[in-house]
Amino acid sequence: MNKINNKRELSQKEGGELLGVLKARFEKNMNRHKDLVWAKVQAKLEGSVEKLWSLSEMERTGGEPDVVGSNKGEYIFYDCSAESPSGRRNVCYDREALESRKVHKPKNNAVDIAADMGIELLTENEYRELQKLGNFDMKTSSWVKTPNSIRKLGGALFCDRRYDTVFAYHNGAESYYGARGFRGCLRV
Repeated sequence: MNKINNKRELSQKEGGELLGVLKARFEKNMNRHKDLVWAKVQAKLEGSVEKLWSLSEMERTGGEPDVVGSNKGEYIFYDCSAESPSGRRNVCYDREALESRKVHKPKNNAVDIAADMGIELLTENEYRELQKLGNFDMKTSSWVKTPNSIRKLGGALFCDRRYDTVFAYHNGAESYYGARGFRGCLRV
């Protein structure tokens, strides 16, 4: 995985290019945000340099972020790539899990990558809401935010879609697989 940019802002050219990509995706997938207007979303993004940078990180790592709704004046973006973002796979759940591995450690963990990107892991409920907008993770799986009660016992949750059904599963938080990454959420 590439080193994450610590600058947290895009050049004018990069910002313009990203806004073009996001606008095209927005217009192509109106079923995800029927009552929203791109011009308002863009104005909000242009006023939030760091959030635009976070969206660029979501895009750079294969997440294909798109607006999935709004709440109290915020626009909500989720990773909408067909499969778990390719640039965020092969990671265990969190730092504690990473440090607990004695051999064959993955390079990173989902919770820290998300924090570095300025995003949150989807919750199980958010993941299920995403699945109402299309069929995601038909071949991959995605870590989701795990309740503390499960994490304290060493576990973590992940979800996928198989047999036209969304499944939530558990695994040891230290596990990692080439087909498991994580999906993020950003509120702007």
